Amino acid sequence: MRVLIIGAGGVGSAMARTAMKWNLFERVVVADYDQQRAVRAIADGGDRFVAHQIDGSDEEAIVALIKSEKVDAVVNALDPRFVMSVFRAAFSAGVTYLDMAMSLSHPHPTDPYSLTGVKLGDEQFAMQDQWKERGLLALGGIGVEPGLSDVFARYASDKLFSSIDELGVRDGANLVVEGYEFAPSFSIWTTIEECLNPPVIWERGREWFTTAPFSEPETFNFPAGIGPVECVNVEHEEVLLMPRWLEANRVTFKYGLGDEFIQVLSTLHKLGLDSTTPVRVGNAEVSPRDLVAACLPNPAELGDRMTGLTCAGTWVTGTGLDGRAREVYLHHVVDNAWTMSEFGSQSVVWQTAMNPIIALELLESGAWSGEGVLGPEALPAEPFLDLVNSHGSPWACDERTPSTA
Repeated sequence: MRVLIIGAGGVGSAMARTAMKWNLFERVVVADYDQQRAVRAIADGGDRFVAHQIDGSDEEAIVALIKSEKVDAVVNALDPRFVMSVFRAAFSAGVTYLDMAMSLSHPHPTDPYSLTGVKLGDEQFAMQDQWKERGLLALGGIGVEPGLSDVFARYASDKLFSSIDELGVRDGANLVVEGYEFAPSFSIWTTIEECLNPPVIWERGREWFTTAPFSEPETFNFPAGIGPVECVNVEHEEVLLMPRWLEANRVTFKYGLGDEFIQVLSTLHKLGLDSTTPVRVGNAEVSPRDLVAACLPNPAELGDRMTGLTCAGTWVTGTGLDGRAREVYLHHVVDNAWTMSEFGSQSVVWQTAMNPIIALELLESGAWSGEGVLGPEALPAEPFLDLVNSHGSPWACDERTPSTA
């Protein structure tokens, strides 16, 4: 397999390092608007790794690069603004496409905190028939969340439950970044998009609906010593993906942000600094959100200052195969010290990056295959989870006492 990774930020660079360490793929091409960043991502990779300069919004240039490098699969490691340009370019070139975040949503114009507008992934699913007709696969949302969390949901549905009440993705960490009062461990551009858009919930009989940002706070007890973390509703792809392929009464996503993080995001929103519409400052025009991102430290460069664990997982309630009430939390915990020593990448970006690499392994071997626009839960879970374990960072399943409420 010949792979093109577009975007050499934290996740794209971690993907390249992971492919090197695991000795995967015939050729790995890393392309970025900043070619030197792509060059740094493939350092010490040898002849199989090559860097290019590319503008992620230039579909024709992406198609030309795919063809010149004889690429089999494209992984979009850019922020969600560039999903559709890379997605369309892969379709035009006739190759497999993967991303870790799907096409952007747009809130309902008059009732954003009750009704959905354009949902995450809607623009991609609108091309479902075209991808199927050409026998091509677009695998959306194959990071950690979405991605591994969706694989966990499929595994629970196939192997652990006869019926599911709730599929609830829960994300929490105890990471600390030394020397900064505020330093997000992931792209602030994407974080603002996720956290300030109306969160989406799915319920049987009602389907998709929205609520206010940071709604329905709950304390969730995370494993591995992370402990209790307050989690709130956040817009995320899992809620838009899981109901398409899995049976459940309710699907949610909640993120352990913490009071300070919520206060900062709320202040950015009040000041209009979350806007993506450029404003004039002197003789220049700049997007307020891009300005915020430029003022904050690069998440990819925080690894040496970070300590702690990050946990991604799917909490599932319902009826087990024995007919009794069951509650489990399938999860993946990563220690920042381990990812830095093994891959030179901080834990949050590496935990995201490992999943498209594993998906590519499965596509290359034929263990995964498909046509059209699919989510990870559309494909068998066990081959994926077996590879997660074999690569030295295992997943786990906690049995919990079912609630009697």
